[in-house]
Amino acid sequence: MDKQPGVHAATRADAPAVIMADSGAVVTYGELDERSMRLAQLFHAAGLRPGDHIAILLENHPRYFEVYWAGVRAGLYVTPINWHLKHEEAAYILEDCAAAAIVTSVALSGVLGKLAPALANVPTRLVIDGDVDGFQRYETAIATYPAEPLADEVEGSFMFYSSGTTGRPKGIKPPLPGVPYGAGGGALIGLIQTMYGFTADTVYLSPAPLYHAAPLGWTTSVQRLGGTVVVMEKFDPERVLALIEQHRVTHAQFVPTHFVRMLKLPADRRSAYDLSSLQVAVHAAAPCPKDVKQQMIDWWGPIIYEFYAGSEGNGFCAVNSPEWLAKPGTVGRMMLGVAHILDEDGNEQPTGEAGQIWFESATLFEYHNDAEKTRNAFNDRGWSSLGDIGYLDEDGFLFLTDRVSHMIISGGVNIYPQEVENLLTMHPAVSDVAIIGIPDTDMGEVVKAVVIAADASTAGPALEAELIAYCKEHLATFKCPASVDFVDELPRLPTGKLLKRELRNRYWP
Repeated sequence: MDKQPGVHAATRADAPAVIMADSGAVVTYGELDERSMRLAQLFHAAGLRPGDHIAILLENHPRYFEVYWAGVRAGLYVTPINWHLKHEEAAYILEDCAAAAIVTSVALSGVLGKLAPALANVPTRLVIDGDVDGFQRYETAIATYPAEPLADEVEGSFMFYSSGTTGRPKGIKPPLPGVPYGAGGGALIGLIQTMYGFTADTVYLSPAPLYHAAPLGWTTSVQRLGGTVVVMEKFDPERVLALIEQHRVTHAQFVPTHFVRMLKLPADRRSAYDLSSLQVAVHAAAPCPKDVKQQMIDWWGPIIYEFYAGSEGNGFCAVNSPEWLAKPGTVGRMMLGVAHILDEDGNEQPTGEAGQIWFESATLFEYHNDAEKTRNAFNDRGWSSLGDIGYLDEDGFLFLTDRVSHMIISGGVNIYPQEVENLLTMHPAVSDVAIIGIPDTDMGEVVKAVVIAADASTAGPALEAELIAYCKEHLATFKCPASVDFVDELPRLPTGKLLKRELRNRYWP
């Protein structure tokens, strides 16, 4: 069945595809389809062909989706860029994906000025809502192209960037589906219909930044089905409740930090809104503390669903409320792929024994421009791993216990320690450093730097402030340490390998 906005534009042109929570801006299916066709024509006229790359550097904006759909209907790889990144980080992504076009907004003009060297290699540059030197005005540019489909519309794909455990982030590059436009969407379409009841009547609340994989993937899947997406420009816990009541939201997706902040609202504010329309609340992206999830089920009822997956798309594990209540802490059973628990020698672990989680799956992916990282993601049996540790119980339910890479997940955002360690190692006041995640009731985890000072006499609050400020000069704020502890030595093997698990154990109960 053909699933794309044009199908709904043909029958329900005035139906809202997007409603912006704060501004109230509405984009209908007719407008979404028309604008995406014009932009796809522009991309084609600029010489972009299936398999080429475009970048989206936008805040949560009503135009976000037409840019995405233009890329997809032109057969392109669409790379969203986190606008919180420092310009060096954003520039790296632009250059690594070899973006032939970028769409951004005047609101991010401060970032754009610092991106000039990288933008020089991007021939098509469009800016929304005004003028920026070196960019075409978006609205004027697309108006000159016909609102007609390309002669040969084929499905493109996402290419999200996920930070590597060493060095720079890498693009997660799936093979293009090789199907006509409208025949894509992958297994996610079937999952959200069968497991969560998504239909053309769905009203889906998206409280997170659209540059993340799940928010953009799920919102655009809703649009394939003809539902309405309510996009929050910025998360606010009480505003979530008000929007559910105002728009009669049926489905929503959160990260555990969102739950924590809603639970911290005063009781009278939590009970002030009618949430009866809400049928499904999905959460993912980070481990959810058991007591937080229990409180959410007590508050909203057994409509809380969890899934465990990665942007690589190599597996999908899910659990509903009754299953979770019977097995607290589980992330569920496999819905896509088969999970194998292997020890360090590649042997299958018995039931209840922890090991690295590997997915046996037909899904293929590569890490763009990094053949070694791609090879390391797969074992000799063709199974792939996200680097997590866990075990399966006797009923096939998966429990997560640790992460091979010690990736930090703070507020649902992945942070890889090596990038921060590499930076701080170069600071003249630092002799040695380790970056770990430590428990935080609000964010799940926050970044902690454990440092050996080059001069022990300087260790203290002033140096702590200096090192945090140094990180913020070079990295996105969410990656930077919230605090610094000074120690006399770090747990390292004679080979120099840091025993990060031993270090983490000092901070985790």
